[in-house]
Amino acid sequence: MSKIITGLIIIICSLISIAIGYAIRKYIAEGKLSTAEELANKIITDAEHDAETKKKELLVEAKEEIHRLRFEHDTEVKSRRIEVQQLEQRVLSREESVDRKFIQLEKKEENLNSKIQEIEFKDQKAETLIVEREKELQKVAGLTSEEGKQMLLSELEKEIVQESALIIRENEALVKDECNKYARNLIAQAIQRYAADQVTESTVSVVNLPNDEMKGRIIGREGRNIRAIESLTGVDLIIDDTPEAVVLSCFDPIRREIARISLEKLVSDGRIHPTKIEETIDKAKQEVEIAIKESGDQAAYDAGVHGIHPELIKYLGRLKYRTSYGQNVLKHSVEVAHIAGMLASEIGADVKIAKRAGLLHDIGKSIDHEVEGPHVEIGVELARKYRESESVIHAIEAHHGDVEAKTVEAVLVQAADAISAARPGARRETIEAYIKRLEKLEEIADSFEGIEKSYAVQAGREIRIIVKPEEISEAEITILARNIVKKIESELDFPGQIKVNVVREMRAIDYAK
Repeated sequence: MSKIITGLIIIICSLISIAIGYAIRKYIAEGKLSTAEELANKIITDAEHDAETKKKELLVEAKEEIHRLRFEHDTEVKSRRIEVQQLEQRVLSREESVDRKFIQLEKKEENLNSKIQEIEFKDQKAETLIVEREKELQKVAGLTSEEGKQMLLSELEKEIVQESALIIRENEALVKDECNKYARNLIAQAIQRYAADQVTESTVSVVNLPNDEMKGRIIGREGRNIRAIESLTGVDLIIDDTPEAVVLSCFDPIRREIARISLEKLVSDGRIHPTKIEETIDKAKQEVEIAIKESGDQAAYDAGVHGIHPELIKYLGRLKYRTSYGQNVLKHSVEVAHIAGMLASEIGADVKIAKRAGLLHDIGKSIDHEVEGPHVEIGVELARKYRESESVIHAIEAHHGDVEAKTVEAVLVQAADAISAARPGARRETIEAYIKRLEKLEEIADSFEGIEKSYAVQAGREIRIIVKPEEISEAEITILARNIVKKIESELDFPGQIKVNVVREMRAIDYAK
C-alpha cells in the first residue's frame, strides 16, 4: 500500500514539475517574443530611413544625369544645325555655279547654231561655185564630168601602183633586215654555245732522243736502219744538227704517226735493226688502227650521232690525222655537227639529220690521198656505199655548193661548215686574211683628211673613227661617214656589214698654276 502511495506522490510531483517548467518556458518565450518584435520594428524603421535616404540620393543623381544628357543633346543639335547651314551654303553656291554654267552653255549653243548656219550657207555657196567651175572646166577642156573622173581615177591608179611598189620594196628590205638579224643571232648563239679550242697542226713531227749517240744507231751501218724505217713507213727522217731530236716529215699524217710511235718504241727498247724495225712498225700500225676506231667512236659520241656503220666510223677516225689549212678535220667535223644541230633546233629543222650530215660532211678527206677525185664526191660514194639516208648524202654533196641545196638541213650544214672554218684562229690562211682586212679597213679610214685616229673593233664589224674637231664640223661628219662607207664597199670584200662610227669631240684643256 505504501508503494502505491509512493508512486502516486512521485507522479504528482512529476506533474507539478512539468506544470512549473511549462509556466517558466512560457514566460521566457513571451519575453523573447517581445524582444524580437522590438528588434524587428527597429530594423524596419532603420530600413525605411535608409531607403528614404537612398531614394533622395537617386533622385538627385537622376536629375543630374537628365541635366547632363539635356546639355549634350543641345550641344549636338547646335553642331548639326551648323553643319546643315554649311551644307545649305555649299548647295546654294553650287546651284549658282550651275546656273552660271548653264547660261554660258546657252550662249555657246547660240554661237554654235549661228556658226552652223554660216557653214551651211558657205557649203551651199561652195557647191554652187563647184558646179559653176565644173561647167567652166568642161567648156575649156572639152571633157564631160565622167571623162574627167576617168582621167583622175587613172592617175590615182598609177600613183597607187607606184606607192604600193615602194611599200612592198620597203617591207621586203625590212623583212630582209629582220631575217639577217635573226640569222646573225642564231649563228652567234651557236658559236657561243660551242666554242671549241683550235689547235694548229703541221706536216712534221719531232721525236726526242735520250742523247745524240742514238742518231747513229737510228742511221745504222751504211744507213740500213734509216732506209728500212723510211721504206716501211713512207716517212722521211731528217737527222741534222738539232740536239737530241729527229724530225719526221710526211704529207700523210697517219704514216707520220705510225713512224713516230715506231721510232719512240725503238729508241726506248734500244735494239734497232731491220727485223726489229719491221716488227715494231707492224705493232704501231695495229695501235694506230685501234686509235682510229676509238677516235671515230668518240667523235660520234661527242656529236650525239648514233647508228653509223662501223666502216664509216673507221673513216671518221682517220680524220684525226688529217688537217685542212692547219685545222684538225675531225675536230672541225664535230664542231660542224654541233653548230648545225643548234641551228636546226632553233628554226625547227631535223636536228638528227643536221648533226649526222655535219659529222660526215668531210668524210671523203679520210682517203682523198689514196683515191682520186674531190673529197665531196668521195664522201658521197662512201655515204651511199654504207647506206646513209638521201638527206645526209645530199647535204654532203651540197656542202661546198657543187650542187644546189634542196633541203634546210643541207643549207645549215653549209652555214655550219663556213662558220667553223671562218672563225678567226681556226685556219692559218683565214687569220692572215682576217688581219689584212682589219689593216685595210683602218687604212681606208685614215686616207681621208681630218682623221685623227681610226680603230677596227668588234672583229672587223665596226670601224671607230676619231676626227679633228677643228677641221671637221658637226654637219660634215655625216658626209664623211657616207664617203668612208662607199670607199669600203668599193675596195674591200667582207661578210655581213661594217658599222662606220665617226666621233667628233671638243675638249677644253687648261692648267692651274
